[in-house]
Amino acid sequence: MKKEIDLDFIDTLKFDEKGLIPAVVQDVDTKEVLMLAYMNKESMKKTLIEKRACYFSRSREKLWTKGETSGNTQEVVEFYFDCDKDTILLLVKQKGVACHTGEYSCFFNEVLCDEEVLKGELIDRLYELIKDRKNNPKEGSYTNYLFDKGLDKILKKVGEESAEVIIGAKNENKNEIIYEISDLIYHVLVLMVNSNITIEDIKDELKGRQH
Repeated sequence: MKKEIDLDFIDTLKFDEKGLIPAVVQDVDTKEVLMLAYMNKESMKKTLIEKRACYFSRSREKLWTKGETSGNTQEVVEFYFDCDKDTILLLVKQKGVACHTGEYSCFFNEVLCDEEVLKGELIDRLYELIKDRKNNPKEGSYTNYLFDKGLDKILKKVGEESAEVIIGAKNENKNEIIYEISDLIYHVLVLMVNSNITIEDIKDELKGRQH
């Protein structure tokens, strides 16, 4: 049985003079910061009750549920407030992209970045981009071409890229192998999205093989 949330804590939070409090939104799986939004008491209660992120739009001066028009919804998994009680942290399962520009995160303007950390997120980012292409098709997209052609086409490409990896390995050409493995990973990710298999599903399977 799920524990019922006591919403009385909301009255202890420090809202600004307009009745708003900033909410930092983070991907629950990758821990990537996705966006910054604002909540009032009403949107916060709606978020906690429905487990779906709802914010207050300062420009439109009304509540807005994330993804209500774009389909890029946020399922709220964890909810925190900080020690000063003036900032909220949401950990969410992001469907599609978080940013209205089409980027996965609103924080894509790089000034200083740890390249090793960025490399670790690349597969997750690529998976989310492929998933977004499936949910929000774009004209001229090769990914959408694969989805439109269906499973047989996707499987054919996975088979072709597997063969290319083998040929590259037989040629003992490192650069060729890297290139072909990258192609294979991309097409396997397309297959995963098409089959509703997540990266977490694969991680869970691999965890069971650590012996």
